[in-house]
Order: sequence, then C-alpha cells, then structure tokens
Amino acid sequence: MIDRQTVEKIKDAANIVEVVSEFVTLRKSGANYKGLCPFHNEKTPSFYVSPSRGTCHCFGCGKGGTPVNFIMEHEQMTYPEALRWLAAKYHIEIQERELTDDEKREQSERESMFIVNDWAGKYFQHLLHHHPDGVAVGMQYFRSRGFRDDVIETFQLGFDLPDRFALASTAREKGYREEFLVKTGLCYRNDRGELIDRFAGRVIFPWIGVSGKVVGFSARVLDSRTKGVNQKYVNSPESEIYHKDHELYGIYQAKRAIAKEDRVYMVEGQADVISMYQCGIENVVANSGTALSIHQVHMLHRFTNNITLLYDGDEAGIHAALRGTDMLLAEGMNLKVLLLPDGNDPDSFARSHTAADFRKYIEDNQTDFIEFKTKLLLNGVTDPAKRSEAIESIIRSISFVQNQILRDTYVHDCAHRIGLSEVTIINTVNRFIRENKEQQSKETSGGTPTTVPQPPAMAAQPMTPMQQASKVEQMLIQIVIRQGERVIMTDVEGEDGQLYDLSVAQYVDYNLAEDGLRFRNELFNRILAEAVEHNDDEGFRAESYFVHHPDVEISRLASALSMDRYQLTRQKREEDTSALDEDARRLKEKTEMEALRRQTMHLLLDFRKDYVKQHMNELQQAISASVNDPDRMIKLMAEFKDMQQIYIKLAKMLGSDIVV
Repeated sequence: MIDRQTVEKIKDAANIVEVVSEFVTLRKSGANYKGLCPFHNEKTPSFYVSPSRGTCHCFGCGKGGTPVNFIMEHEQMTYPEALRWLAAKYHIEIQERELTDDEKREQSERESMFIVNDWAGKYFQHLLHHHPDGVAVGMQYFRSRGFRDDVIETFQLGFDLPDRFALASTAREKGYREEFLVKTGLCYRNDRGELIDRFAGRVIFPWIGVSGKVVGFSARVLDSRTKGVNQKYVNSPESEIYHKDHELYGIYQAKRAIAKEDRVYMVEGQADVISMYQCGIENVVANSGTALSIHQVHMLHRFTNNITLLYDGDEAGIHAALRGTDMLLAEGMNLKVLLLPDGNDPDSFARSHTAADFRKYIEDNQTDFIEFKTKLLLNGVTDPAKRSEAIESIIRSISFVQNQILRDTYVHDCAHRIGLSEVTIINTVNRFIRENKEQQSKETSGGTPTTVPQPPAMAAQPMTPMQQASKVEQMLIQIVIRQGERVIMTDVEGEDGQLYDLSVAQYVDYNLAEDGLRFRNELFNRILAEAVEHNDDEGFRAESYFVHHPDVEISRLASALSMDRYQLTRQKREEDTSALDEDARRLKEKTEMEALRRQTMHLLLDFRKDYVKQHMNELQQAISASVNDPDRMIKLMAEFKDMQQIYIKLAKMLGSDIVV
C-alpha cells in the first residue's frame, strides 16, 4: 500500500503536460495544448491539455482527467500502478509493505506477465554482461555488428544461455510461477511436460512498448549457426500483453525524437533501428518484416503526420515499401519513400556514414510516394493491359489521400507523367472513393443493409456516470464543481426576515432539499454533499478539490466537466479583475455574481421541470397499466393533472409557453 502523504507528493509532482507528452505530440493552443487523442482514431486534434487545471480531456470521445487518470486509461493500469508509474517518472521513493500471499494471488494476470517479462529482460542483460558465455559469444556478436556499449544498454539487449532448462530453473528459484513463463512465451512444454526455454542460445532483442514495459522478445541465432537454420529469428508468441501487429520495435527509444523532428523513419529490422540510432538518427522504428497494421499507424500518428519508408533497394525492399502504404495515406500520413543503393540496407549504410551525411542523403533522395510508385510501376512497361493495371493501382493510391489540395496536386502531376487527361483521372479517383466508402459501409454492417445487431460486449458495458445523468443534471453538477465555493445572493430568508448569501453548492443543496429532491446519479449526490461539507474550509476551491479527488470516478468526472475550450480560466478572470480600479473591480464582481446567481437558479428550475416531466412519463405508464383498476386510474390521473399544472408553471417561470 502507498501511504497518503506519498500519494499527495506524487500528485503534486506530476505535470500533466509532461505526462501526456510521453505519449502524444502536443502543440501550444492559447493557454492550453492540443494533440491527436490517444484513445480513439482521429485526424483533427480534439485532445486538449490544460496546465492551469492539471487535466486533459478529449472533446471527441470524452476521455482524459488528471495525470493519474490519464496513465490508468492509456496504460490500462490500476490506480496504485499508475501512482507507481508516476513515482518512477518523478523519482519519488515509495515505501510499501510486503504484499501478503492472498494479495499476490489477486495481482492481475496482465501485470504478472509484465513482471515476468521485466525479470527475463534483466536476466538476459545480466547474462550478456556478466556470464562468460554472454561476454564471449553474445557481446562479441553485438560488437561485430558495430554496436556500442551505451547503445546495447539503451536497447536493453541480452543473451540467453544454450542450456534449454536454465531460464525456467532460475525463474522458479526466484519465485516466478511456471504459468506465466508459459503465458508470456518465454518457455513452452515438451512432450514430457518439461519447461523448455524458447530463446536458448540466441541474442535477445526486447520489444519495449511505448510506456517502457517489456511486452515481448525477438531472439536471433548467431551468425555462425545461421546456415541451415529455418528460423533466424524466434519471436514471443501472441499473448495477453504482446500482439506483434500492435507494436513497433524502437518506439520507446524513438518517441521523443519523432515528436521533436516531426517525422519518423520506418525500417525493416531491429539491427537497422539500432544502427541508425547509434549513427545519430533516433526517430526510427521497425515493423520487423510484417505489413503495417492500423494499430501501428495510429501509434505513430500520435507523434507525427510525416513518415519516410527506408528500405533496401532490392526486390524485397521494393515489396516492403509497397505494403500498407494505401492505409498510411488513408490515415492522413504524409508519405515519402527512400530505397538505398544496391547492396545497402539501413544498418550497413548507417555504419558507413555520419548522421549528417545520412540525413543529407535522405533529404536529397527521398521521393513522394505517388512519384515513387509511378516510376516503379510504369518504368519500361509497354503492354497496354499491364500499363492500365499499373495506372489503376497508382490512381487508387491517390484516392486514399485525405488532403484535398494534395490530392488535386497528385492528379495534376499524374496526368502529366502518364499522359492521361485530368478529367479521366478525377473520374477514376471518384469511383475509387465511392468504392472505398461502400466497402467501409459493408464492413461496418457485416455485408448486409439490415440493422446491425449490437455486439454482446457493447451491450453489456455499464453506463458511465455522465451517461446515466440528464443534460440538466450534468450542467447543475458542473456549476457545483467549477464554482461551488463562490458566494451568490439568494432568496433564502432567515428567521429575522433577512436574505442570506450562500455559496453555489450550499444554495443548490438547500434548494433541492426543500422539496426532498436528489440527483438520480448517486455520484453527483456525493459530490454535492462534499462540496457543502468542505465549503467553510480555508482556501477551499471546488474545482481543484474534485479534479484531484482520491476517488478515481469523482476525479475523472470532475476533469471532464471542468474542461471547456471556450471558457476563460479563473486565473485569466483574476488577472483581468486585478487590472481594474477598485470601483470597476467591485462592479465587475457584482455583475459576475448576479450572472452566476441567475444561471444557478435557472438550472434549478430546469432540474425541477425535468424531474416533473419524468414523473409525468412514469404516471402515464402507470395509467396505461391500470385499465382494469378504475379507482387506481382515477387517483393516477388526478396526480398527473397536478404534475401537469406544476410543469406549466415551471415552464412559464423559465420564460417558455410550453403546453403539455
């Protein structure tokens, strides 16, 4: 368990901009920052980070919150795990008691797998640096590839002993369960039920996720043994924490450089990444020979819109350059391609050039993807059928380009290069766009125009507090969270006949309690009660209190309701007020207080009207169900008439002539 004092220390140290920047490229936008949301796919930034509030919020999907909330959501961590992540980031020491056996058994399977992988990564590193075989064989291999010791350390490279039983034996001695050695893929069972080390006798390349956790491993057989070996590389199998099409090798080491350079270089293998990184080009990742997936593209899109595919100039490199490119264009990425001179791959080219020379070569020789594809597919092609097929492939790629101006430029350039009229190309582009939309529609609807059945997982999901509440309830609790401590003039009369000034939270609580009303959402009731309870605490600010509340649900809700891209911050209002003379300042404060009073009272009337309307709906249903009980029906109809009169009265008070 983490003590309360340490929790507060972690929260105070966590800077929302720094934390979010670990995963999202942010750009200044007035007093805030914005970027592409990491929680859903989007092409226009709707994810805002507010340094003054210490929160983030996506206006597209609604996710966000404090640094703790963000890490919990993004990394799928529990509250304590997110606190530990932040503590590690800000070098805050956590003193924790040893977990009991019961608590250890309750650790999630996912976290247990991460723990085992973390241990295995350190185990492989230790063997590489300290075991005689690791130094003589593994380290010798890495040095023969030209890898420096500091880079070997950065990428956490390792070595696994040839003994196929050693890893399992050591893991058991350390207290790690066989179940997770198998589930992570570090080991598998042979026909006799023995645990066999999957990576024995190989050098190890850990796959480190964007958050810094080891998700899996690639293990390469050494050069002297590659002849006749079917599998040069052995990879971790798919598991709860490792999906190869979700990961990119080197993303953890590259993410800051990608954001800084606003470009990512995509290469094919791990050695290519390491050599380029060592050369000084750090914004590089690899998909390790597989076609790019939508998950990988979304990950890259968080950090940059610009990607350069960097491959060998041979047939395999050309094939790799063509895979997944239409998807990159469809996702709004600006795509360039560079094929290195024959006989070179990024690994060998990086080892024989300085970073400056390599960058210059890239700048001088990378080409736009459409230009690259046109040269590649049409070079020397004279057969009309093959030429037509190639042209259709080029135009299809153009149809995926999202930027209209860029697409028009491609159309004009393509017409000039291949000798077709722009009208013909435009018509073909439009045909492909229609086909793409129809295909997406079919995939969405399961290939039929009929109503799509709701997936069980979707139907079973519980509603969030926001979904459970009406719009008026949301607006009312929002004003309590944002300005609950601010004092307003009210219509509350004391025994002496004087009107009392109350805070917003106190007035809402008093007004609802008069008629025995409550929010339908229990979380809202808790927030209101706490706002009233702490109203007289020195320095109490409702917004700060609830945004940083220890209850994760309250904190997440308050963060969402406190974010408003159009609202002036409290600090800004105070700065404006401080610049005025005393009389003007008082007038401004009085005007703001009156506006806040009117808004609060209006919302309370709206709440009552909604409440009455809901009760009328319930009465109508009860009346319909009472056709066989005349006495009950008469009572219900009388009650309905009373509610109808109250509803009309409330509507008139709100300035509406609504009649029901």
